[in-house]
Amino acid sequence: MSEVAFPPLLSGHEVSGHEDPFGTACKKAILGCDAGLVTYNLAADSLRAALVFAPEVPLRQAMAMLPTCGVGFQNALGALAPPEVAVHLEWQGQIRVNGARCGALRSAASSTDPDTPPDWLVIGLEVPLWPASQDSGNTPDETALYAEGCADVEAPALLESWARHSLHWITRWEDSDAKALHAEWRGLAHGIGEDTVQAGMPGTFLGIDQDFGMLLRDEETTHLIPLTTLLETP
Repeated sequence: MSEVAFPPLLSGHEVSGHEDPFGTACKKAILGCDAGLVTYNLAADSLRAALVFAPEVPLRQAMAMLPTCGVGFQNALGALAPPEVAVHLEWQGQIRVNGARCGALRSAASSTDPDTPPDWLVIGLEVPLWPASQDSGNTPDETALYAEGCADVEAPALLESWARHSLHWITRWEDSDAKALHAEWRGLAHGIGEDTVQAGMPGTFLGIDQDFGMLLRDEETTHLIPLTTLLETP
C-alpha cells in the first residue's frame, strides 16, 4: 500500500486492483461518509483519485469544485514537473499536458437540481502515467505524464500535492475569493475563442459566467451551458 500524507481536513482511503476510486467515493458518500474523504488508486500506469464534498450552496455554485480541482492539479504538477511542462484545462474537465490530452476530471452528485444544495458532490481525477500503447502515432492528441518529461514525478507525491493545492483553492473560494479562482482558471483554459460543440450545440466558446458555466455563441445568440450538464450518474 502506498504511503500518502493528506493535509488537515482531508483523509485518505486507498483502493487497489481494478477498483475505481470515483465509484467508491460515490458509494461512501451515499452511505454518509464525512466530507474531505480522498479515495485513490495508485497503479503502475495511472493515478486515479476522488474527493468527497458536502456543499452548503446550491449545486450550480458547488460545481465550481470541478474547475477548482483542475486548478489544483495544474498547480500540483507545476510544483513537481520540469518548468517546460505546460498544463492546460478544458471546460469539460479534460487535462492537457504539452498540448495533448492527459487524463480528466469528472463529477457526480446526489441530485441534478441546480438550485438545491446536494447531499454530496464527488470530483474524480484520472491521469495516465504511461501510454496505453507504445505506438503513440495512432493517438497524437493523447499522451501520458511520463511521456512528457515527468518521469521523476512520483504518483504519491503528485496525489499529495493535488490534495494540498486543491484544498488551498477550495478555501479561497469558500472565503469569497472567487475572483482569484476565475483569473487562475482563465489563465489555464484551453479552447476559449475556438469553435466547439457542447450539449449538442455548435458555437464559439466565449468564456464563462460567475459559476463557470460555458458561454457558447452561435450565429444568433449566446447560450449558457451550466457545469451541471457534465454530471455523471453515480
